[in-house]
Amino acid sequence: MQITHKDRVLDLSRPRVMGVVNVTPDSFSDGGRFFKPDAARAQVLSMLAAGVDIIDVGGESTRPGAKPVSVQQELDRVLPVVEMVRRETDVWVSVDTSTPQVMQEAAGAGANLINDVRALSRDGALEVAAQLNMPVCLMHMQGRPVDMQNNPQYDDVVAQVIGYLRERCQDALAAGIRSNNILVDPGFGFGKTLAHNLALLRALPLLAKLEYPVLVGMSRKSMLGDITGKPVEQRQAASVAAALMAALRGAHIIRVHDVAETVDALAVLHAIEQGMGEE
Repeated sequence: MQITHKDRVLDLSRPRVMGVVNVTPDSFSDGGRFFKPDAARAQVLSMLAAGVDIIDVGGESTRPGAKPVSVQQELDRVLPVVEMVRRETDVWVSVDTSTPQVMQEAAGAGANLINDVRALSRDGALEVAAQLNMPVCLMHMQGRPVDMQNNPQYDDVVAQVIGYLRERCQDALAAGIRSNNILVDPGFGFGKTLAHNLALLRALPLLAKLEYPVLVGMSRKSMLGDITGKPVEQRQAASVAAALMAALRGAHIIRVHDVAETVDALAVLHAIEQGMGEE
């Protein structure tokens, strides 16, 4: 399995690591740390040295309770970082956005992937993504960031999330997006309780049956705090454990804050599974 953009190919035969670079003042884990260009650049270079496969740049916080930002604010935050990454590296660049204009201008600046928590549901997003002819990740979210964690409920969370993603994939295909340019994300923590999140993690093999690459993001999230009782800055070990569990259940891309630790853990998993060192 692989995704392609222009002449670039990303092989997904083993799990790949996506590093989070939030250029926002209010992200749940690292709000404000990488808001200034120099700090964002240092973080990107650190992730590259650690073996990251994709840099995911976001300019609008989608943490629980987050409020929308203007299109211009998002552009002002995202474009300089996308341009910097593309100017200084050849790593894959993802833009974490739901805004059609941001998608378009980020693509022009060198982005390779659209990572949309709203699954291209904003007006014009499907059409713009199809015109750009680049890979897109469609995520499930119940509600909106501002209210999504206010008592989320499902009759059957696994069936409903998979059903929603199947429908959005069909809509993407109908809009002209190629099937080999679609990824899916169950949206851990986006309108889900701990029980919902754990049910989705256990059910990742069912999501993989949609036959699209699966992207997951559990890094440092409150679900891990609920399990361990640790604050966000102490959830590194739990995040790595969750990444390994997702990889074992068929995830193709793991979105994380702690790149070096996740890369090492996945390398060990790969060595075990491939029988490295055997005579």
